[in-house]
Amino acid sequence: MLVIDGSFGEGGGQILRSAVALSAITGTDIRVVNIRAKRPEPGLKRQHLTGILAAARMCDAVVEGASVGSTEIVFRPGSIRGGRYEFDVGTAGSATLVLQTLLPIMAFADSPVEVEIRGGTDVPWSPPVDYLRYVIGPHLAELGYEFRVELVKRGHYPKGGGIVRVYVDRPPRSFRPSNKVGAGRLLRIGGVSHCVRLPRHVAERQAEAAARELAGRGIGVRVDLKTEWYEPDRDPHLGPGSGIVLWATTERSILGADSLGERGKPAEVVGREAVSKLLEDLSTGMAYDRHMADIAIPYLALAEGPSVVGVSRLTLHAYTNVWLVKNMLEVEVECDGDVGSPAVIRVRPRAG
Repeated sequence: MLVIDGSFGEGGGQILRSAVALSAITGTDIRVVNIRAKRPEPGLKRQHLTGILAAARMCDAVVEGASVGSTEIVFRPGSIRGGRYEFDVGTAGSATLVLQTLLPIMAFADSPVEVEIRGGTDVPWSPPVDYLRYVIGPHLAELGYEFRVELVKRGHYPKGGGIVRVYVDRPPRSFRPSNKVGAGRLLRIGGVSHCVRLPRHVAERQAEAAARELAGRGIGVRVDLKTEWYEPDRDPHLGPGSGIVLWATTERSILGADSLGERGKPAEVVGREAVSKLLEDLSTGMAYDRHMADIAIPYLALAEGPSVVGVSRLTLHAYTNVWLVKNMLEVEVECDGDVGSPAVIRVRPRAG
């Protein structure tokens, strides 16, 4: 049994999510210790527990230590099965972080898979659902992994109540490698600004502030920002909440950035904040934004051939995933760059 120290690197939920996914895919029994040791409240939260139990159900795994607050689990996977699954985080815990565990596993199912997750779709410290739809999805499609995302209802902190469904009609059971260091010339910028259980002007002001900021920075490309809002008597969300996700399409890539609204934070600040993040990543000339790097590493490590990608910023999450795949898979990974700086990541099978 492979023992994984959950306190390594970022010491939070990332190492747990990736370890469980790789365990299910490779059939490796694992013990994860010191779970979330570097967080103020160590141990499993509801969203981590949901991800583990969901993965276990998909691959008929035997799990020990799966309870809220646990700092150690054992995960013994079986075979990955397709079918329809429903999971409820039970709080505003992130549905997209649960999907970070499940999406790699779903790619290796023996038949089509449909997953419905209830929880937070737009919450702090996690990828918003629109980032999943408009950035993660296209990147993974280039690796040969296509899936559909249906946003049924948004969920914000603290009430949650969101519903997202993901469909994998043809599990690829393998991934293509990637050779994508530079982003190339900027072609256009898109985005979605939303609000629920709030006045319509909140979503509009977020989008208008983003558009003004882009214009003021001299971005000479088409900017297409959509707004999403609901009439009060037809708004199905628990809310309230708001946010904006932007994505930049370049010659060779898509880079994304986001910002969430919160009490006391003007809508204009939300829009400008997302623009600042996006332009900071674009300014490096690298193909992956700061968040796509850690998401992509497990897929590249499982790909059928060597990959080389450029990332705008090597985060501690990405650094942690590099360490994990080197310890769980037969791959070599090199990072030309330091944590916090742009980097080039090379991933290759040890046999290749």
